Amino acid sequence: MARMAMLSPLEHPDSFCMIELSIQVNLMIKTSIVKSTSVEIGFKALSDPLRLQVLELLREQELCVCDLCDRLNVRQSKLSFHLKTLKDAGILRSRQQGKWIYYSLNLPQLAILEQYLSDFRRFSPMLPSRVCMDDERCS
Repeated sequence: MARMAMLSPLEHPDSFCMIELSIQVNLMIKTSIVKSTSVEIGFKALSDPLRLQVLELLREQELCVCDLCDRLNVRQSKLSFHLKTLKDAGILRSRQQGKWIYYSLNLPQLAILEQYLSDFRRFSPMLPSRVCMDDERCS
């Protein structure tokens, strides 16, 4: 027991547990930040009506850019911007076959967004409406 008191902090057996715990906490924080950013970017990407129409079309099958342009009645230059936004958010996948690029839904990313909303609903208390009694502050 006296020997343990003379050990330097890095030699102490408990220090390895503390270091490992610190590493785990840091990883959890970094993962949480990445997940939070992913969720934020995902919802921003879904905030445009044209992008939602793209998702509806891709719900049943992958489509090439020309098919999407025809069905949405938009120019390729306009659609390319929106496809890039959805792809950067991880919501779409793309693959090239010859000179055509085909797009499909990236379901795991959509599941992350769905899980965020599900957790929000599940872990947030249902509070009754509150009436403000201070008319000057609340008007």
